[in-house]
Amino acid sequence: MDAVAVGGPSRPLNGTVSILPYDPAWPGLFEREARRIREALGDRVRLLEHVGSTSVPGLAAKAQIDIVLAVPDSADEPSYVPDLEAAGYVLVIREADWFEHRMFRGPEIRLNLHTFTEGSSEITKMLTFRDWLRTHPEDRELYQRTKLELASREWVYMQHYADAKTEVVEGILARAGWIPAAPPERAA
Repeated sequence: MDAVAVGGPSRPLNGTVSILPYDPAWPGLFEREARRIREALGDRVRLLEHVGSTSVPGLAAKAQIDIVLAVPDSADEPSYVPDLEAAGYVLVIREADWFEHRMFRGPEIRLNLHTFTEGSSEITKMLTFRDWLRTHPEDRELYQRTKLELASREWVYMQHYADAKTEVVEGILARAGWIPAAPPERAA
């Protein structure tokens, strides 16, 4: 985790994860951040969507908004990072070997701004998972039960909690018809 962290080592959680009942204010928080991101990047925003548990009505979640942003080339940081930073976002993760993912924290609320290159299969995966949970209550309930059970355990890092959900997430994605894609080869 520290290998992809920007600005220093990852902060450990060393505790449980706080999961709250669904809050109908979450979509409004996303909309506010979406306006700020669009103002900062203009037509470089190729896609901007509310994802993660806070984007699924009725689903309990961490009180943290997840947003996925597509830009023309997420590896070309000079083309968008300075403008996001000027708007108050802080680059915290750089994963060149995983879909050229970049992640920012927000200026005012707890959020993860996941940034990928336009057309990334990881964006499609996130949207497929969200949309399936919105329309399939049995899988939404399964996912919620899994999250609540795992959240009660002690975790050193938040990523360990996220990784522990992988089997359930993959099962849901399989039912949704998702076919995994390998990260693209890096140019030599």
